[in-house]
Order: sequence, then C-alpha cells, then structure tokens
Amino acid sequence: MSRIGKKPVELPKGVTASLSGQTVEVKGPKGTRSFTATDDVTIALDGNAITVTPRGTSKRARAQWGMTRTMVANLATGVSEGFKKELEIQGVGYRAAVQGNILKLSLGYSHEVNFEVPAGVTVTTPKQTEIVVEGIDQQVVGQVASNIREWRAPEPYKGKGIRYKGEFIFRKEGKKK
Repeated sequence: MSRIGKKPVELPKGVTASLSGQTVEVKGPKGTRSFTATDDVTIALDGNAITVTPRGTSKRARAQWGMTRTMVANLATGVSEGFKKELEIQGVGYRAAVQGNILKLSLGYSHEVNFEVPAGVTVTTPKQTEIVVEGIDQQVVGQVASNIREWRAPEPYKGKGIRYKGEFIFRKEGKKK
C-alpha cells in the first residue's frame, strides 16, 4: 500500500487544475505544466484537491500510484513556488558569470567554458562563486544543475570544483613521503 499515493494533492492558492482523460494540466502564477499518467492509475479532481488511485493490485499499478501522485504534486509546487538549485564554486581563479543566455565558467581549463542555458530555466550568479538555477520543472532544473556540476566535479584531495550548496565532499589524505 502506497503511503505517498494515499494523500491527496492540495492545490495552493492561485493554482487551478484541469483534467482531460489521463492528462492533468496545472496553471499557476509561474506558468502552466501538464503530466500524462499511465493507464495503471485513475486521477480524480475533487474541488481543490487531486487524488490518485491504482486500477488494480499489480506491482506496476502500485508503483505508478505513488509516482503519479508525486509528479502531480511537483506540478503544483512548480507553478506556484518554482524549484531552485544552488551551486558553489571552490578553487583559486574559479568563477562564473552570466551574459544573456550563456553561463561563462572559468574552471582552470585553458579555455573558458560557455554553457548555454536551456529555455524554461533561469541561471543567476549572485556572487562570482555562486550559481542559482531556477525554474518550474524540477527535472529540468536538476538536470541543468547536474550538467553545470559535471564541468568540474569536486575532487577529494583539495575539494576544488563545483558542488551543490551544503554538499559534503569526503576528503582524502594525500600521499605521504
């Protein structure tokens, strides 16, 4: 029995939802998002709440139940509040700057890295060593943050690189003489 799937998704103020077949469309102050569920679950709109129930007792139906409820909850959160990932840059001479649609990263390579920001995501740099990725789609925001981090993942000896804010990097001791 899904513990997550049992709870209905309460829509925040200013958010409206419409249901057509297996597709849920959610509109809010930040935009519009939609999600199409599989045929293993039934979606119902009850006033200001969306409920998801499985259409059987198969393992797949039970798995889709919790996942679908979470996807619908993420739609509601995305169009009302949005999602945000913060990255920190550590290392001498490592810095970031945004110019229009391009994030310019100086990461110790012989060249500057130009990262093109995809549509639907905003990237800002409050400081030279901080990057903030924001958007209404949680999956896209996380993927963009991961792609930026890939350019110079933190290494375990000096801790240099791009890391998520608050991420702990396990440090190793260097070789001894």
